[in-house]
Amino acid sequence: MDELNKISEKIIGAAIEVHKVTGPGLLESTYEECLCYEFELRGINCSRQHPLPLVYKGVNLECGYRLDLLVDSKVVVEIKSVSRIEPVHEAQLITYLKLGGWKLGLLINFNVPVLRDGIRRRIV
Repeated sequence: MDELNKISEKIIGAAIEVHKVTGPGLLESTYEECLCYEFELRGINCSRQHPLPLVYKGVNLECGYRLDLLVDSKVVVEIKSVSRIEPVHEAQLITYLKLGGWKLGLLINFNVPVLRDGIRRRIV
């Protein structure tokens, strides 16, 4: 878990930098683009719009699910730009973690005055 905590700290640090530079009120796609660029500057490996197949009764089904970001092949990052995080957003993250077999996910809502209030960390 120490490794996941370190990755999580790096992700949050990069997200804080993006929020500090851009502020709230932009589109989710803009924050994704900026965060990926910030990761690149910091040497953080990530996969954008990472496909997530659904295994149903032993069969892989491509249902079009995509993670916003998968960092170091270990931490799922879902980006939002909404007035508030709803339970459905957290449920989405938890479901993605379970489907992909990952342990740690971050839900980051950039549409807040202080980013720390927009971050949810989930472990399954």
